[in-house]
Amino acid sequence: MFVSACAVAFVTMPFITAKLTELYGNKTAAIRTKWILFVLFALGALALWSGSEAVLPAYIVGMVLAGTISRDHFFIRRLRTLTIGFLTPFYFLRAGSLVSLPAIAGAPLVLLALFAGKVVSKIFGLFPAVALFRKDRRERWYYTLLMSTGLTFGTISALYGYSHGIVTREQYTYLVTVVIASAVIPTLIANFAFLPKHLIPSAPMAAEEIPQLDTQDEHVADFGINGNAGGKIGNRGANNDTGKS
Repeated sequence: MFVSACAVAFVTMPFITAKLTELYGNKTAAIRTKWILFVLFALGALALWSGSEAVLPAYIVGMVLAGTISRDHFFIRRLRTLTIGFLTPFYFLRAGSLVSLPAIAGAPLVLLALFAGKVVSKIFGLFPAVALFRKDRRERWYYTLLMSTGLTFGTISALYGYSHGIVTREQYTYLVTVVIASAVIPTLIANFAFLPKHLIPSAPMAAEEIPQLDTQDEHVADFGINGNAGGKIGNRGANNDTGKS
């Protein structure tokens, strides 16, 4: 049932979301946002009922709606604020609350071995593929390190394994710690040591960041300019008449 409901939702959501955007895209009621939240909570509840993870449908919904939502940059920023500020903390708080600090302190070599195995294996598989498309050394390492992470499905699979008794709490701690470390450390190294600065354009100010005058303000400004100009012309004419007299 869960798979069938997800399949129907993933097929119909792009069409329904596009229609809602066309009808209620700029309305104050935020129909699109409520629609997406309704789908996420409904699929999340269905995922929990079926024994899966509630956060899994959210990532698939994001991929399905990427093409539809990407046309509205303001809506993307609104969803990003809602996701990062409201939804994401609950997931990571739950995942982090199950981590055992004594397990981390008691077996640091296990963490290092798992971290090295995860990162090295990903680099070994990614670097040759990236080298086919990028010739610059800095670009190769930059893209390789950025793609050698696995935070999303790594934490989902670890949380699923622990909640279903597949792994113990200590094993879950090792897995989640290594997943987070493999997402943070390679990203930091890529940005500090291999950032391809020659690919970063000096972008001008975005159109939405340029302050715009309202129509009424424009008329007031025009009236002020014209009024000043008319006043100056009138003063000049008065001065000329005075001079002639």
